[in-house]
Amino acid sequence: MRLVNIKYVQEGSLLARPIRNSYGRILLGEGVVLNKNYLAKLKDIGYDMVFIQDERFQDVEIGYAITDRTKEIAYNAVRGVTDELEKHPEAEIDADSVRFAVLNLVQDLLRSFDILSNLTDINGYDEYTYHHSINTTVLALMLGIGKGFTQNQLLELGMGVLMHDIGKTKIPKEILNKKGKLEEEEFQQIKAHPLYGYEYIRGNRDFSILSAHVALQHHEKWKGGGYPRELRENEIHEYARIASVADVYEALTSKRPYRDAMPPYLAYEYIIVHSGLQFDPEIVRIFAQSVAPYPTGTGIELSNGLRGVVIKQNPILPTRPVVRVIAQGDQALDNPDDLDLSKHLSTMITSIVDY
Repeated sequence: MRLVNIKYVQEGSLLARPIRNSYGRILLGEGVVLNKNYLAKLKDIGYDMVFIQDERFQDVEIGYAITDRTKEIAYNAVRGVTDELEKHPEAEIDADSVRFAVLNLVQDLLRSFDILSNLTDINGYDEYTYHHSINTTVLALMLGIGKGFTQNQLLELGMGVLMHDIGKTKIPKEILNKKGKLEEEEFQQIKAHPLYGYEYIRGNRDFSILSAHVALQHHEKWKGGGYPRELRENEIHEYARIASVADVYEALTSKRPYRDAMPPYLAYEYIIVHSGLQFDPEIVRIFAQSVAPYPTGTGIELSNGLRGVVIKQNPILPTRPVVRVIAQGDQALDNPDDLDLSKHLSTMITSIVDY
């Protein structure tokens, strides 16, 4: 299989992996023939990438960090808490559902934790807030595992990150979803959400106070200038420093109705460049070892003019994956060949290519 931009999918292609909605229900199943109507509908609801069957890549496995069942459990937990607080602001967070979701996330990651796993599945436009919380938690837990956290630390971290944006339930939706530039008063309301989230979480005895500090401090910056308290360096709890990296990376790589997603390698570079400024350098070091800047399935062009698709990661050198070369420029090759960029250091990836 290979991951293809929907703009380049030919009618008649076979879907290699089911497409699911936010509830985990299958919209289109594996093996479905992608006709004109299906492709148009997928574009309308925000799906810009799909997996298609391709005999040149039958042996390529594109793994995911979490199972569909675990993602569904986490989605139901986040949505359930959010819906309840929107209806009843004085309600208490359902800590049991959050804990159960995080335990499932941790178990999945400990079973499959490696750089070969793509962090998130493809999503449409719908219900970004829920997906953002889940995807951010997945990455934060990966970083926590990289730090050598205990099971209890991972649980504290995960419960805090899954609820890190829960304070936004007190922010008017017209401000949260505004497409244009926020007015200063609107931005000040947005900046209040970490404190709101902190108050929600710390009011529940079944949450650690450290989980509450994830919500409070995830917008603080390593060298200061963040909010709500303009903390610096180790004044920011380690869990929140991890959440900050995960939160920004996930936001950058997510597609929204009013902007395209940033390619993973550019978001990866953003995190690296802001090490020691916005982010804790030690967390960034672990991030750089844990995240693939060119996820498996990515189409790329090389400095020698060859084009291909990433088929495998090199954990020691994440920026130098194994590429299956299938074209010289626009000319398809009769015999695709695998090129390990960790053994060809003079050959560089120059751009991302959609096929």
